[in-house]
Amino acid sequence: MEKEKFYITTAIAYASQKPHFGNTYEVIMTDCIARYKRQRGYDVFFLTGTDEHGQKIENKAADAGISPKEYVDNIAGEIKGVWDLMNTSYDKFIRTTDDYHETAVKNIFKKLYDKGDIYKSSYEGWYCTPCESFFTDTQATDGKCPDCGRPVERAKEEAYFFKMSKYADKLLEHIDNNPEFIEPESRKKEMVNNFLKCEGGLQDLCVSRSSFKWGVPVSFDDGHVIYVWIDALSNYITALGFDPDHADQPESYKKYWPADVHIIGKDILRFHTIYWPIILMALGEPLPKKVFGHPWFNFGQDKMSKSRGNVIYADEMAKHFGVDGVRHYALSEMPYATDGSITYESVITRYNNDLANNLGNLVSRTHAMTKKYFGGVIPASAGDEGTDCELKEAITKAINSFKTNMDNYHIADAIDTVYTMLRRANKYIDETTPWVLAKDEANKARLGTVIYNLLETIRIAAVLLTPAIPATCESIFAQIATDKNDYASIETFGALESGKTLGEAAMLFSRIDEAKLLEQLNAEMEAKQKAAEAAAKASEKPEGCALIGIEDFMGVELRSAQIVACEKIKKAKKLLKLEVDLGYEKRQVVSGIAKYYEPEALIGKKIILVCNLRPATLCGIESNGMILASGEETIRVVFLDPETPLGERIR
Repeated sequence: MEKEKFYITTAIAYASQKPHFGNTYEVIMTDCIARYKRQRGYDVFFLTGTDEHGQKIENKAADAGISPKEYVDNIAGEIKGVWDLMNTSYDKFIRTTDDYHETAVKNIFKKLYDKGDIYKSSYEGWYCTPCESFFTDTQATDGKCPDCGRPVERAKEEAYFFKMSKYADKLLEHIDNNPEFIEPESRKKEMVNNFLKCEGGLQDLCVSRSSFKWGVPVSFDDGHVIYVWIDALSNYITALGFDPDHADQPESYKKYWPADVHIIGKDILRFHTIYWPIILMALGEPLPKKVFGHPWFNFGQDKMSKSRGNVIYADEMAKHFGVDGVRHYALSEMPYATDGSITYESVITRYNNDLANNLGNLVSRTHAMTKKYFGGVIPASAGDEGTDCELKEAITKAINSFKTNMDNYHIADAIDTVYTMLRRANKYIDETTPWVLAKDEANKARLGTVIYNLLETIRIAAVLLTPAIPATCESIFAQIATDKNDYASIETFGALESGKTLGEAAMLFSRIDEAKLLEQLNAEMEAKQKAAEAAAKASEKPEGCALIGIEDFMGVELRSAQIVACEKIKKAKKLLKLEVDLGYEKRQVVSGIAKYYEPEALIGKKIILVCNLRPATLCGIESNGMILASGEETIRVVFLDPETPLGERIR
């Protein structure tokens, strides 16, 4: 009988820098689901890879003094190395610089253009280089990216656009008819309300760039490269051999597409639940069955940031906690729909409580008792009595709950059910007191039942935990001398074969000295933070800024002005509306400094105004200029000497 297919993907990692623990969580989660599905008998295809084009990478390569291809080769290798270290069982690792992918992307773009869904125009708006995303004036308030919070730059260039609005109603209908398409539910509401049903409707999407070269070229227009999101998103079908120029698609595509689930971070949900489905609709291809937007891992309460020095890397964690220790923490600590938190204290606590005390101690004690009381031979069960039925009921409940939670991607809840079962097994030891039974030969049969029940519980737990901590579970199966590691073997209690001799004992997890390790880890983190601060101070230019010539600088008109009126904007907590006097005219300016200054404290202050910016509309209010200020975490307006004449040119 042919197996049912299951196609699962991660978002491909952006090849700009080494992935931190939060990035690595995604591939661990996806691997856990893929392994679980294989255990359940599915023909699984697990895809991951790297997204390697874009302006940010071109800039980073230039800073490093190497070609973009050399740069992404290094980073892609580093990403793949981390994925491999984390024991992820992907079937294919795609790179968007692969020849077959680039060819297919060119053909996809050409097909959409020939259909009339892509047209040429020009773009003017705000661009975030780290996110490779364009934003409108209302989206990029206070000159910051609404997704990552970094500064955005004004960009104007010739570009191709995709007619998104043409397919908006069709996509809404699909979402309504397929309630499982976007999960969790909160993410679906966010996408529908903020993008599909927002005022003005879905806007056409800029799908090419002409201001840099590192990308897949538009085949019919040498001056343009294909926008990173068409390029990157297409990997899910090009990896299976899809190419619109093929008269017949390959068997791998026919077999596995549509994807059963895309596992992605919540920050790129818009691209996967709006742009990607619409691209597929335009191509006439089926849509993925589900897009699951997982939350983020924060360091304590703060988002991980290299500039803050609070970044944790999975490979560095593995040196202290082992690969399965890292995998266990990632999977057991991330909630279904809200952000998770990682601190060194919580990692150590989780490791000691779950892995060392609960699972590791149970395996070690049971193996030792089997050796001591039965010479290492698995005894037979002589029938239930006492608390045996309660233990078996707890096991049945855990198996059913585990499957339900895994099928719905509540992975932390699934894993918790297994450790609840293991705690019940440890309690069972205290209830049955094997060491007391062993004192009387008349209790030999009862002792055999207790030891068998414990070994069988351990086997069932290892079957369930294999997707989460596979190497550990392989060791457990070897120690209890069984190859019964599939789901068919846990349908009924008792598949472990009596009479077999146990394998050699092996320590699974050694308890960690919390105080000692915390001291070491905190010292490492402090060193990182100091290094980040030093790097920031030593940097000759902030991230995202390019060197300019004197002619560029002279093109910026800076003049002295005085604030003559100031008030808060009711619907925008960050913004103030100011009236400034240049001596020769008065202007209205909107500035994102409301958090740092009270309006009355600014009146009469002389400031520097960028006078020759194009007018922008922020929260419905026109702004004619920008006030000079410093800082990112805290904004400080640059005030001039009160004696400075109004309208004076600043050079």
